[in-house]
Amino acid sequence: MTIDICLPVFNEEDIIATNVNRLFDYCHNQNFDFDWQIVIINNGSTDKTKGISLQLLSDKIKYFEVKQVGRGHALKKYWLHSNRDILVYMDIDMAVSFDHIIGLICPIISGEADFVIGSRRLADSKYQRSFFRDIVSKIYIFLLHKILRCNYSDLQCGFKAIKNDKFRKLSPYLEDGSWFFDTELIIIFSIFYGQVKEVAVDWKENRYKNRKSKVSVLRDSLSSFINILKLRKRIESLDENSQ
Repeated sequence: MTIDICLPVFNEEDIIATNVNRLFDYCHNQNFDFDWQIVIINNGSTDKTKGISLQLLSDKIKYFEVKQVGRGHALKKYWLHSNRDILVYMDIDMAVSFDHIIGLICPIISGEADFVIGSRRLADSKYQRSFFRDIVSKIYIFLLHKILRCNYSDLQCGFKAIKNDKFRKLSPYLEDGSWFFDTELIIIFSIFYGQVKEVAVDWKENRYKNRKSKVSVLRDSLSSFINILKLRKRIESLDENSQ
């Protein structure tokens, strides 16, 4: 079984070397019984992210560049390029404990699930985050439950794993190139294949030096509402295509 652990990055010169090396050391010391590699996906960075990334390369650390800014663009383009069996992605801030990596991947390896997502809101989850970011997250989940009848507890946690062949079938229906990509992927997967497996994670917000929050309660809540409404309009045709 071959696995890509993907790290989409945008202007992360301050943390990329430290965090990629942390992840590499952890994976190397686990003696995993699957073939893994770390892939830095640089999407539109204008700082020193590219240069630092290239200095990190090895037989287990790869680099891929996407000119368009946006996590969705980065993941979709690389995942369509990859020939690995399982595609994992983690946020570069490493907010989720590395100890959950095996719990994310094993359900797919065992055949229990084809898509597994980390959740900060299950009973066994532990998380720490700022007040305003928590408000935005709760509003978002509320809108999803009301508008899309979605019963997942957390769609935006940057910790997910999916089988490559399943992603390839879904990719033509994924339109968002930014943060809404996660939600689109989960909802559309559910239409085609059924329930996505959620696993509880320990998550701690990492606000590094010079890293300012991009969260705006009003702006992000309005954007969430518009994106959810657009997706709802597409669901009927997606249902037909999945039959």
